[in-house]
Amino acid sequence: MFETLQQLLRSRMDDDGIAMMHEDRTWTWREHLGEAAAEASALIAIADPTCPMHVGALLGNTPTMLRSMAAAALGGYVLCGINTTRRGDGLAADIKRSDCQLVLIDAEHMPLLDGLDLGGATVLDVDGPVYRDAIAEAKPLEPHSEAAGADPVVMLFTSGTSGDPKAVRFAHAMAVLCGASLAERFELTADDVCYLSMPLFHSNGVAAGWAVALACGATMVPAKFSPSRFLPDVRRYGATYMNYVGKPLALVLGTPEKPDDADNTLRSAFGNEATERDVDEFARRFGCKVVDSFGSSEFAVVVMREDGCPPGSIGKGYPGVSVYHADTVTECAPAVFDEHGALANFDEAVGELVNTYGVGGFTGYYNDPAATEERMRHGMYWSGDLAYRDADGWIYLAGRTADWMRVDGENLAAGPIERVLQRLPEINHVAVYAVPDERVGDQVMAAVVVNSGASLSPERFEEFLASQPDLSPKAWPRYVRVNDALPQTATNKILKRTLIQEGVTAGDGVLWERQPRERGYRKR
Repeated sequence: MFETLQQLLRSRMDDDGIAMMHEDRTWTWREHLGEAAAEASALIAIADPTCPMHVGALLGNTPTMLRSMAAAALGGYVLCGINTTRRGDGLAADIKRSDCQLVLIDAEHMPLLDGLDLGGATVLDVDGPVYRDAIAEAKPLEPHSEAAGADPVVMLFTSGTSGDPKAVRFAHAMAVLCGASLAERFELTADDVCYLSMPLFHSNGVAAGWAVALACGATMVPAKFSPSRFLPDVRRYGATYMNYVGKPLALVLGTPEKPDDADNTLRSAFGNEATERDVDEFARRFGCKVVDSFGSSEFAVVVMREDGCPPGSIGKGYPGVSVYHADTVTECAPAVFDEHGALANFDEAVGELVNTYGVGGFTGYYNDPAATEERMRHGMYWSGDLAYRDADGWIYLAGRTADWMRVDGENLAAGPIERVLQRLPEINHVAVYAVPDERVGDQVMAAVVVNSGASLSPERFEEFLASQPDLSPKAWPRYVRVNDALPQTATNKILKRTLIQEGVTAGDGVLWERQPRERGYRKR
């Protein structure tokens, strides 16, 4: 096995197999990597050797982005994937925090930088003639460095669902390892086609998409995710593998089903944060295998589903993964369930998901020592995710640490409530979160999106809740907002902090309220 992506890509420089397809054009590996090497040479020539060789990429899921990623790997420098949904001062802060001396940008995203202080970074228009000429006239590549396995190849920002995004370094060796393990797991070869519709500035797009294609020499299809375009794209390009993160499966399943949906080339889908219902339904509807896992952007905690995984569980953790009480730094008690399957010892069993072996592949957030210290406490990595684990080692998510709620003197977590609400067939996806009680503590609020063509009434919602024996009466949402869409990150994760900031409002939808100690819901 190769130790670095630099070595791996060099081995494909003379490969005439298909590396990439986009719209009506194809690239061989020889062509794709030749263009990447030329870009790397051009950027190294204009970079300041006294500054970190960090190149920002404010680009969509395009051949240009894949070229720039390969260029960084071949050139031995770091590509910083900049979130294309960030705006204003936050966008500028990401570019400055990651020490980008050069920023690659296309015409679509150029207006985002208007008026921003980028700390002296040089902006390069990849669609302009000057840049194209520089690549065309580039000298043979002399790498900035010969990369070692521990050296970063890209720098990626966390999703920012619960705070400002933080920059995570993704090492050459980790990319090789992730790609090879997933390619082997799904038996992918150079004959396969990888559909890359998750943002390539995010860890899922890189580790579960790009690195997989590089490992086996499969064809890459960069695309912008669209629920309606998903199946036509799979058929057009003959895609056999896809990766996902967040709600893509639910969003695709929200489109009208057709009798021939399973008539396609897709064999495998791998990702995280899909519900059990969506995993099973997606596999049935599109005739493919779906494997859902849990992994942090920092690559420090990994949980995988295995055969026999009980309902509601995300699987078993890799060695060292455990659940700890943050205040006492002790392992939580095994979860105990009542006769209805509800968690009976919440306070003793729920804690934070940790890696007791240390920090795994996490080397700290770049230029953010305070956030790094928060994650790396007591010789362990603390994920910020609430969870509980049963006596057999099966792990169940309870939400983020910010999802902890205190309702009428009882501790609750969002995750178990969300799993119950996701059983309601009319619901496509849901977020549960706390809003302040008018007296003390919290009240439970839920935001839901229903499936296309479906309807949901307050009476139907109440009837459903009453039929769920494992749902505590205190966990019944006090408020429910029904929307056509919920605020999301670029990686299709629901932005709960935005919902929390909006408070007890309907947004552009409708709001239902349940009076204290009553069960019925009324439109507010």
